[in-house]
Amino acid sequence: MSKTPPGPKGEPLFGSSRTYANDPFRFISALETAYGDVARFDMGPMDTLMLCDPTAIERVLVSEADRFRKPDFQGDALGDLLGEGLLLSEGETWEQQRRLGNPAFSMGRLAGMADRITDHAEDRIAGWETGDVVDIEQSMTRVTLDVILDLMMGVELSEQRVRTIEEQLVPLGQRFEPDPIRFAAPDWMPMPDDAEFASAVETLDEVLGDIIAVREENVGTDADGPMDFLSVLIRARDDGKQTAEQLRDEMMTMLLAGHDTTALTLTYTWFLLSEHPEAEQKVHAELDEVVGDERPGMEHVRELDYLERVIQEAMRLYPPVYTIFREPTEDVELSSYSVEAGTTLMLPQWGVHRSARFYDDPETFDPDRWRPERANERPRFAYFPFGGGPRHCIGKHLAMLEAQLITATTAQRYRLDFQGETPLELMPSLTAHPRQEMSMRVEKRD
Repeated sequence: MSKTPPGPKGEPLFGSSRTYANDPFRFISALETAYGDVARFDMGPMDTLMLCDPTAIERVLVSEADRFRKPDFQGDALGDLLGEGLLLSEGETWEQQRRLGNPAFSMGRLAGMADRITDHAEDRIAGWETGDVVDIEQSMTRVTLDVILDLMMGVELSEQRVRTIEEQLVPLGQRFEPDPIRFAAPDWMPMPDDAEFASAVETLDEVLGDIIAVREENVGTDADGPMDFLSVLIRARDDGKQTAEQLRDEMMTMLLAGHDTTALTLTYTWFLLSEHPEAEQKVHAELDEVVGDERPGMEHVRELDYLERVIQEAMRLYPPVYTIFREPTEDVELSSYSVEAGTTLMLPQWGVHRSARFYDDPETFDPDRWRPERANERPRFAYFPFGGGPRHCIGKHLAMLEAQLITATTAQRYRLDFQGETPLELMPSLTAHPRQEMSMRVEKRD
């Protein structure tokens, strides 16, 4: 068993952090191509192993998940933002919060709310006319915010409040873009964008405070009250099972993580359909056959097989969460290498999803690669847009249901033609956003 995996030699002090920060997507792909299953590099002072071995990824996320945790470095500014919410909490705190959240995200509950997702989609596209040019990323952000506020918080916000939330997303995103100076600097050192970040967090806290105050007026009891996540947590707080800080942290996590990844999935789905008109035609033909003149609903989702494959392929090519991190709590062996406790492990969806080792023509948009007979030939963790194991994304079912219903509702009425420059350039933050404005020309379908 070898002690040290291969990898690039970095610069003094910075390691490979400057190369990574310049373009993490290119960096990840280059390492996967050059080194395969495992590559070692220095992220500033952090010794980092990048794992692209689906078997090892499965062990880290699923079969041996109790031997790995989220690294402490994810808890500085991210901790200030999300606190002890489901995304960052560990141990008993995470287990309790997950148990509280599960009923709100159950497929049984969500299936009964499919019509409300369609309602929100219809409301947001109602004014579109042929020839209009819309920023599809902004449009999808607004509809997924509407959905998360309604289904998980039981509230509806004014347009002004929605815009206030949107305005805070820019400084929040900038704070988490890779920065070699931050990688190398001590935690106590102030940085130029700290003030804007703190102001954005404060503004969102005020919005959440207002949301919680409104919802407190009608949460009922566990026996007869509403089952949105916020109502569940307010009742738990009132019963002494939840602190005010925990409630805030979960709602901040829900507000941000709950809409962003789905909005990006939809954005990239529209882009790919625009770039591949033959796939767009198949989506329209399937909608005409399955949905016809009816409103898309739960009864249709189960039959929209091609649309589901399109969305899966969009998440393969453009995974909104493009890498996740873990660290072993004890010495382990991964892919024939000894890994010391505390080593940072990078599990990059971007690198694995686009690997020629697992996908034919990996850069090609091919929804039919998700037909069961082809998908079953690949290792399970050659695709993990929602993570995996006990800590897989609690909102996975909601995200897929949203993506299918919002796409179906929109594509039933319109064609969208991308007006921006290609190829897409991506902006790395906690999630992968397009750098250019995602302008789409609207054309009504006959």
